[in-house]
Amino acid sequence: MSSIAHTNKNAEYLKGIVDNLPEGPGIYQYLNAEGTIIYVGKAKNLKRRVYSYFSKEHDPGKTRVLVSKIADIRYIVVNSEEDALLLENNLIKKYKPRYNVLLKDDKTYPSICVQNEHFPRVFKTRRIIKNGSSYYGPYSHVPSMYAVLDLIKRLYPIRTCHLNLSPENIRAGKFNVCLEYHIKNCAGPCVGLQSEEEYLANIDEIKEILRGNTRDIALILLRRMRELAAEMRFEEAQRLKERYMLIESYQAKSEVVSAVLHNIDVFAIEEDTDNSAFINYLHITNGAINQAFTFEYKKRLNESREELLALGIIEMRERYKSQSKEIIVPFPVDMELNGVTFTVPQRGDKKKLLELSILNVKQYKADRLKQAEKLNPEQRAMRLMKEIQQELRLPKPPMRIECFDNSNIQGTDAVAACVVFVKAKPSKKDYRKYAIKTVVGPDDYASMKEVVRRRYQRAIEERTPLPDLIITDGGKGQMEVVREVVEDELNLHIPIAGLAKDNRHRTSELLFGFPPQTIGTKQQSTLFKLLTQIQDEVHRFAITFHRDKRSKRQVASALDEIKGIGEKSKSALLKHFKSVKRIKEATEEELAEVVGTAKARIVKEALPPL
Repeated sequence: MSSIAHTNKNAEYLKGIVDNLPEGPGIYQYLNAEGTIIYVGKAKNLKRRVYSYFSKEHDPGKTRVLVSKIADIRYIVVNSEEDALLLENNLIKKYKPRYNVLLKDDKTYPSICVQNEHFPRVFKTRRIIKNGSSYYGPYSHVPSMYAVLDLIKRLYPIRTCHLNLSPENIRAGKFNVCLEYHIKNCAGPCVGLQSEEEYLANIDEIKEILRGNTRDIALILLRRMRELAAEMRFEEAQRLKERYMLIESYQAKSEVVSAVLHNIDVFAIEEDTDNSAFINYLHITNGAINQAFTFEYKKRLNESREELLALGIIEMRERYKSQSKEIIVPFPVDMELNGVTFTVPQRGDKKKLLELSILNVKQYKADRLKQAEKLNPEQRAMRLMKEIQQELRLPKPPMRIECFDNSNIQGTDAVAACVVFVKAKPSKKDYRKYAIKTVVGPDDYASMKEVVRRRYQRAIEERTPLPDLIITDGGKGQMEVVREVVEDELNLHIPIAGLAKDNRHRTSELLFGFPPQTIGTKQQSTLFKLLTQIQDEVHRFAITFHRDKRSKRQVASALDEIKGIGEKSKSALLKHFKSVKRIKEATEEELAEVVGTAKARIVKEALPPL
């Protein structure tokens, strides 16, 4: 069978499946010719969603490649959109299809385990074992986890040993108390000094603290304390008061907003230019952050922020077993969860929570980028190139940037310089200096025209690389004269930007387009620092060349004007004394050793000491 016939037959087969799809909610799975699941998706209306993949011609890219590889379609009908969301999330994690977003989850974050055993232990762990134990976390901010473990240790005498404290072993007297008992960190359940009923009552309170319900525990302690005080049992009441104060202190440190806000989920999302999205999750209990976690999705099909956030919401609520009836989000999301309200706050305490989540996700993104760039320095360069591409809407990242600057003082010794940055790094072997040849007087525009013309005419003739972006050290006027040469004279199509300075001669704004428009770039950003570095470098290079040229001219003119001193004698003097200043400072005898007595007398008379 020919490949065309096979393709047509497969298209008919898929069309038959799509035509018979139900119009209710569900999930669909695309399989390739080998029977491997390559994509899992959810839909409110299965037929309409799957039909959209085959009813139009997709732009070149991953979606078109995905559609070309679909050999079979499977689907599962569910009762609600919420069920579809949960099932999609589980299937993506189970099969890791090639064209679905990849959850880049750091499994090294620790959790707190309440072990399923007689007299349960409470401890930090990085392994989740499904043996009936309870797990709280993971904690991406490890100091927060240690703070709550320390609180639990100071509130409750919980054992730390690994003994099998079964009723039979305790009755048989197999154990002896250890140091933890003597320093009052343990109540001695191993020898029957604490009943399992009393111990488990403490564990129940510990679980409430780990869920973030410290306010409820504090109220219980306060009530017991008052009851004991009324019964004149002051020592016991004092011990409870100490525990109460510990919880109140911990709660005061944890609270971020009004305690009225209870059982709320908060989400924020940030994207970068490298097909990654970062999502932060906060769970708020009694105005305090009880859970905080940030994770990364690697995009595969240019998924929208809305799609990624919806996936993240389902993932985090399932992972942390959240039953919150309100979810705070930065923008509306097209998803429905049973009995859950989505809020996009505009002001007040809920807005503060959202801003806190945004702050966390931005910090996480910055940290991940720094880590990645340390491991792969070229990644930083590519990110900067993509940022410039995005800011200026360039057709491709500007891998090669060339920047020009003029330098002269009152029109004398006019020079220009061009510096080249390749992949955001100076390429000094490509730097060029230009002595202005055709312009008389201080005319920066004419000088810029001459230099740009000379550089790119030569590049065309010698077929050397042309830049992806030209930057002028100046404003709109400089940009226009560069454009006239590049586009009108040489018929080249190279984007042109300008870097303008403020009245303190500091880089202040980036200009682009014709007519030039100011591009709003934050002055603290890495991109702005790169542009400032380019401008400073071309200015330094031009100034250095100008000073060298002026210095040589001044030296040459001082000796050239002396009658009787020829080129040979002048060269000998400069080679020996290095500068006109030192020649002036030399004695006649010292000069005579280089050029003879007669010429030494002529030089000394023409150049008196300073």
